[in-house]
Amino acid sequence: MKWLLFTLILTGLVIWWRYAQLEQNKRSSAKPASEKRAQAAMQQCPHCGLRFPQGEGFGAYCSKEHRVAIDPKGWWGEAEWVKSPNYDDRPQGMPVELVLIHHISLPPGQFGGNYIADFFQNKLDPKAHPYFAEIADRQVSSHFLIKRDGQVQQFVSTLHRAWHAGVSNFFGRERCNDFSIGIELEGTDDLPFQPAQYQSLKNLIHVLKKAYPIAAYAGHSDVAPGRKTDPGIHFDWQHFSAMADIPERQLPYGLNNRS
Repeated sequence: MKWLLFTLILTGLVIWWRYAQLEQNKRSSAKPASEKRAQAAMQQCPHCGLRFPQGEGFGAYCSKEHRVAIDPKGWWGEAEWVKSPNYDDRPQGMPVELVLIHHISLPPGQFGGNYIADFFQNKLDPKAHPYFAEIADRQVSSHFLIKRDGQVQQFVSTLHRAWHAGVSNFFGRERCNDFSIGIELEGTDDLPFQPAQYQSLKNLIHVLKKAYPIAAYAGHSDVAPGRKTDPGIHFDWQHFSAMADIPERQLPYGLNNRS
């Protein structure tokens, strides 16, 4: 009799457990779509920290406005982030007031490939080209690079000091790296820059102006005359000024192209 009673109780528990499982499954399948999305994989907006389901928003960002702005950590959502180890802190309290424009090509006079990114990341193979053996051990960087097709790469946060200007002087202020942002254009002294590069430069300048008290724009040759020639005779300062809405007073070295 005891065994019969035990069997009945055990059977009842099994039936109850199965019924509870079925009810739980029904409740789960009936959850609203919003609750199901909440259980989906989440991501966090780099700009504001908002968490939202993957597949929503604008890439890694919760909104287009946050993607196109410089985020609080100094990174631009429209750029490809290729982080360089070649940076350090700006002097405490130093505002970012100057944009310096450069050009670069690796190997010299050739475009394309990843050599510039490798160079800024200290990964340049000195055996890949004779010129690389001369520069592979240099530790340099820039905040941004604009390729010939307009693609933008960012190597250093705008909050930090990139190593792009070297020995330099802006109207008596030395060490321009302290207070500047460096933008490299893939190019040479001998060739014009591409329309796509000017368009990307315009977009970048607009977001930098919103983020920092930019007071002036200059070329590398302006702050390192005799040592540097970039961005060179083919960089169109008048076109740059007009398309980026930069007043002439913020171009203290003038609107003329210069070698």
